[in-house]
Amino acid sequence: MADSSFDIVSKVERQEVDNALNQAAREISQRYDFKNVGASIAWSGEKIEMRANSEERVKAVLDVFETKLVKRGISLKALDTGEPQASGKEYKIFASIQEGISQENAKKVSKIIRDEGPKGVKAQIQGEELRVSSKSRDDLQAVIALLKGKDLDFALQFVNYR
Repeated sequence: MADSSFDIVSKVERQEVDNALNQAAREISQRYDFKNVGASIAWSGEKIEMRANSEERVKAVLDVFETKLVKRGISLKALDTGEPQASGKEYKIFASIQEGISQENAKKVSKIIRDEGPKGVKAQIQGEELRVSSKSRDDLQAVIALLKGKDLDFALQFVNYR
């Protein structure tokens, strides 16, 4: 019988991020505590730019955005935020969305599978994703459960289970 397999990827649906950003922008424009502080959130190229006239306000804008991301099912591990920067009279925070599994993170995950996973499970790094294969589907389920239990500093999704 052929091996069963699945892929481990780190992808974020751009449309969901867009929706969360639009919801956050709408809430910021309507909330009383954001009146007259110049608070805004918008795309700036590939990054997300948050602005306000004080460090606390710009952090509050980030908090609103994070809340909207969580509600839309996007892991905050995919959001890479910088520190608030003073720019003239306003503060800015730049955030970016991380996609793909870096080589070092892929090696980390495959080492976890090798060391703690069931015997006979193979993990191959293929670009920005990881293919896990085994003769037993139960072993693959055990690997998924093992990785979900680990606290990794990047988001994982499991796709193409066959």
